[in-house]
This record gives sequence, C-alpha cells and structure tokens, in this order.
Amino acid sequence: MNTTLQPVLFNHDEVADLYKEIGSSSLMGKTIERLQTDLEQYMGLPMDVPGQSEAGGYEHNKHRQNYHYINLAGRLFLITKDERYAEYAGQLLTQYADKYLQLDFHVQRNTNPPGRLFHQMLNEHMWLMYASLGYSCISTWLTGSQREHIVEYLFKPMLHVATEKYDYDFDRIHNHGIWAVAAAGICGLAIGERKYLEMAVYGLKGDGKAGGFLAQLSELFSPSGYYIEGPYYHRFAIRPLAVFAEVLHRHMPELDIYNYKGQVIKQTTQALLATAYPNGLFPALNDASKSMGITDMGVVVAVSMVFKRYGFDKNLLGMAQIQEQVWMHPCGQVLSEACDAEANIEPPFWPSVELNEGPDGTCGAQGFLRMQGNDKDICQLSMNYGQHGMGHGHFDTLGVAFYSRGQEVLREYGFARWVNIEPKFGGRYLDENKSYARQTINHNGVTVDEGCQNHFAVDRADRMHGKPHFFIGEGTELQAMSAFADEHYPGVGMQRTVMLLKSDQLENPLLIDLYRLTSDKPHQYDYSHQYQGQIIRTDFEYKTNSELHPLGDNYGYQHLWNLARGEAGSHALVSWLQGNSYYTWLGTSSRIDNEVIFTQTGANDSQFNLRHETSFIMRTTGKDLLFASALETHGYFNEAVEASVDARGKLNNIDVLAHNETGSVVAIEGEGIRFIVMVSNQPNVTDTTEHRIIINDKTYSWKGFLAVEQETK
Repeated sequence: MNTTLQPVLFNHDEVADLYKEIGSSSLMGKTIERLQTDLEQYMGLPMDVPGQSEAGGYEHNKHRQNYHYINLAGRLFLITKDERYAEYAGQLLTQYADKYLQLDFHVQRNTNPPGRLFHQMLNEHMWLMYASLGYSCISTWLTGSQREHIVEYLFKPMLHVATEKYDYDFDRIHNHGIWAVAAAGICGLAIGERKYLEMAVYGLKGDGKAGGFLAQLSELFSPSGYYIEGPYYHRFAIRPLAVFAEVLHRHMPELDIYNYKGQVIKQTTQALLATAYPNGLFPALNDASKSMGITDMGVVVAVSMVFKRYGFDKNLLGMAQIQEQVWMHPCGQVLSEACDAEANIEPPFWPSVELNEGPDGTCGAQGFLRMQGNDKDICQLSMNYGQHGMGHGHFDTLGVAFYSRGQEVLREYGFARWVNIEPKFGGRYLDENKSYARQTINHNGVTVDEGCQNHFAVDRADRMHGKPHFFIGEGTELQAMSAFADEHYPGVGMQRTVMLLKSDQLENPLLIDLYRLTSDKPHQYDYSHQYQGQIIRTDFEYKTNSELHPLGDNYGYQHLWNLARGEAGSHALVSWLQGNSYYTWLGTSSRIDNEVIFTQTGANDSQFNLRHETSFIMRTTGKDLLFASALETHGYFNEAVEASVDARGKLNNIDVLAHNETGSVVAIEGEGIRFIVMVSNQPNVTDTTEHRIIINDKTYSWKGFLAVEQETK
C-alpha cells in the first residue's frame, strides 16, 4: 500500500481520541452515533451511480447523496475501524471512475459552466471536495490498482475540467470560486499532486491576488467579515472556507492561515453567526430561504472550527446546543468537551453589531440590534444600509426585519424558488423572484411612485450603497441605528432611524421607526409592512373589496391583491395576532391625508409560485415628509385553554411634532405614558452635537444622535 498518502483532515492520534467517543453521551458521541445510523441506512439501499438530470431530479440528488456518503464512510472507517465502510466508499468511487468520462457535459441552461455529473460546475466542485476527503481516509486501504483507476479516470479528469477547461471560472472571486479552490486543493493533497494545492491557494497566475483562496479571503469579505450576498449565501460559502482553512493549517502551516488578513476567518465566521435570530434561523436578507439557519452543515463545521482555533466563547456553546451536533472532527471534539464541562448553557445572545460592507468597509453596513426583555425574551431588529448584493441582491436599502417572542414579526420574503423541487422550474429561481421577491414593495420600507429602487437595474444598484448615520448598540434601555440612502430613487433623499426602547411601562422593548423623505417634487410614498397573522382591530374604517384587482401593474405591485383600504387621516392603528402574541402598530406621517391598504400576494400568479403573504401599506403624497411608527409587543393568547390576556396594547397615539434638516421630533402616547423621541437629521452628527427645535413656543433640545424623554401621566 502507498503509505505516503494520508487522511487530509486527521492524524492517527486524533482518530484514536475520536474512537473513544463512540457510545458516549457527549455531543460528539451522539454525532457519531447519528451519522453511523444514517450511513448504515444508506448502505442498505441499492448502490447507484446514475446519469444526468436537471437540478432537483433523481440523478442530481443521487449524486449529492453519494458524495456525502463517500465522505461519511471514509471518516467513519477511520474512527470505527469498520472495513465495510472503506469497502463501500471504494466501490462507489470505482463506479464513478468507470462512468465519469463516459458522460458528456450537460447542456448549458444558465450562466454557470456545466459539468458531467451536474448541470453546473458549482455542484461538481462540491462533489469533488467531499469525495476527495472520503478518498483520503481510505486510500491506504485500497489496492494500488484501485487507487490508480480512481485517480486516473475520476480525480485527474475532474481537476483538468476545473483548472484548465474552465480556468476562467476557477479564479472567480465568488462563493463558486471558494468551492472550486477548496475542491482542487483538497483533491490534489488526497492524490499526492501538491501542485493543485498551490493553484488553489495562490490562483492560476500564482500571485495570490488574481485568484485562489487568499484572494477570496481578501476580497469577498469586508473588514467586519460580512459577506456581500447575505447570510444565506454566506453559510454556503463558509463550509468550504472552514474545511479548507483547516486543511491549510495542517498542510501549509507557513501560511498561518488563521491569522491571515487580521484573522479574517474568525471575523467572517462571527459576522455570519451574529446575523442569526435567537432561534438559530437566519433573516432572509437578499435571495434566501426562510428556513435556513445555524443547523446547516456549513455552520456546524464553522462553529466547531472557530471554537477550536480562536478560543472559548459561551455563545458558541449555546449554538452547539441548538445544532445538537458538532463537526465529526478534532475541532468538534474540543467544542463537545467544552459543552460537557459547562453546568448551564444559556441560549446564544450575540451583542448588537454594525457589520460594515465592501473590501475596505466603506460601502454602507448591515445593522443588528438585540435587546432582552424583562421576561428574558430576546428581540432582534435588522436594517439594510449596505451594498446591493451582486446577482442575489434585493432592492430594499433601508429595509428592516423584526424578530420578537420566537418569531419574525416584520417579515422578509426571501427568494421565490422551490429548491430541488424539479417540477417547479427545475428547482431554480422562478420568474417571480425578479417580478416580486426582489422588488422594493416586498420589503419593509418606503416605495416611491410604485417603482423599484434603482429602477431594478443591477449594475446601477451595485454602484450604490447606504450611508451610515449613527449606531448605538450597547444600551440596555435604548439602542438605535440610522442611515441615509440618497439617489436610490433619483431626486429623493431617504433617511431611516430605528430604535429599540425598553420601558418599565411596557411588556417588551418597543420598536420605534422614523423614515424621512425629501424631494423637490411631489411623489407617492408607500410605507409597507409585511406581517403574518390575524388582524384583530384598527382605529379607522376600511372597505374590503369583493372583487379583487392587482394594486398596480409593475415592480411587484402586479402580484398584490388589493384586499381592503381605508382613509386613516393623521394616524392609524393596526393590531394583529401572530402565534401566542399580539402586536400593535401605530403609524403616522407629517401629512394628514394618510391611507392604509391591505394586500395579499397571489395576483398574476397563474402557476401558484408565490407564497400567500400579507402586508399593510400606509400611503400618502408629498415632497418632504416623515413617516413615524411604533410597534408594541404585548399580551398572550392560548386557544387550547381559551386564554387571552392584554389583547389591547398600552399605546394608542403617535404624532409628528417636527422634522427638518436639524432633526425630527415625535410624540408617542398611551395609558399613563408619553414618549418624546428626538433624532438628529444632520449627516455629520457627533455625540456632542447640540440640537434645538422650537415648536409652538416650546423648545426641544438634545445633545448627540438622539434622545428619548419618558413622561408618566
């Protein structure tokens, strides 16, 4: 046997330590047991190396399963010493070697180059990385002829396609590029061809700048670690990043990869984890699934890796508890042991954070505020004032999402796509992803003249970004963030300030939102809120439409049924029940002719591609104006025991007192309580800037970014 080859991710001492975990009650022991059961069940099925299909078809999914179980069988062979696993992985690899060169390349149906196994090379690279990892675990167990057959007829041809046939795609700075270099580098190590590792690290030009893993780390992530395409694609890119980083730590220690570029690997992992809701799901920023969270395997790997390589963090213990597993690797064992040693593991509570965007951190940011209520519930408010997000970006600068009491209250739609459901357009993005999901009206923001930000022009949007105004994330009673977005609608200036306010008079932190618009010309402004639940009450009359028509004819409006509308006058109250909680929204503008429109998706959706989602929109017209709203979380409902408590919130009125270039002043009132909210509108405000606004002979003054005065009546 060829003893020069070795497992890419393990050494013999580490394997021996993992062997001791078999049958234990630790997270690692449970992980091994679950994965072993999973593998045994798959091995009970007929072995099949199929041909080709579109994304989501049987063949596509079977290839995905096969690479997963080749990798799993290889690792479990090392850990358990069960030779059945090595034999199984070897047989699968041999069958792929028999068949790979007999397959022609897929017919290209999108912009990504096609592979022989999959419709796009991205999936081929995923297959190659995992299959190479599994092969490295069994290579010394295989006979020389078996190794030669697999290397010559499978791995080398796949490397040729990746680095020569599609060389233009190999050095692409993109999540596809991270998978490409990780696959090639790991495969090169597994078969003893180190030149591919050099290509993977430094790129095809060998300079570490035009392509390769180092260039990916340098250019894809901002100084804060945020990934331009959002958490959904970040958790996808983090998997090869974390795995390949661990490979390089072991096989190219001279790189000192975990300290590269100011510990960018740590920064980007923490940035991803810091976007997650308290329940572990990621907000669906940009193209994203509503159900993707930290239990994704890429995040499991990253949590174990970052804990081992960068030290103890109690939030990572909380995340491991949610994941209920660790990476079956020495990194995961360290995390498992730390969990065992901790008497009480709290749910993760990441601090509020502003994640800057762009290679140098100057292209706006994504803001995340978190505050804990009196009942220990964690609410989270996010706002987008960063970059567009390349090909997966949505047109929603200054859009927000809000999470409270274990559920998303002001909701993101995510993508219009049914992943791997082949009858739904092959599992690819649907046409409605462009016509609705990415449109401005589909987000919690303001739409101008029923149009889309940047006219839905990706090239223009990629050149634009929000401008941070201020961020206050350390307070236990008041946190806030503010940003500008000018020229996203030509000729219209936008500024949004959102805050979380904790008061003894209220059950949960109050969300306060001030959205200011300025223009030399009059416009229609639609201030939209995507919610889910049952409308409980309003304080204005509205008329439901017995005959439904779309709200508009383009930019997403064509997909909205106009369900009902009513004149709200100077302000409006909308209350709804979602789950076991009540939410009451108070909204107003500096105009007195506001209208509220209730909508539901489904118009012009002949193939039922859209989910049925509801929203309400406050509409008004003007040049310069301020929308202001407060969202109160309150009460409790349990249908099983017919219990309803505090179905009416304490707040009942909101007024815009003033807004100008100096600042905005808003009053929020309710039962025995009154808040005066004062926010700076000055772009260059500092914490020492003095503000003074006179309204009806009364002077409102404050220092710094904002102030909230509470009066008890």
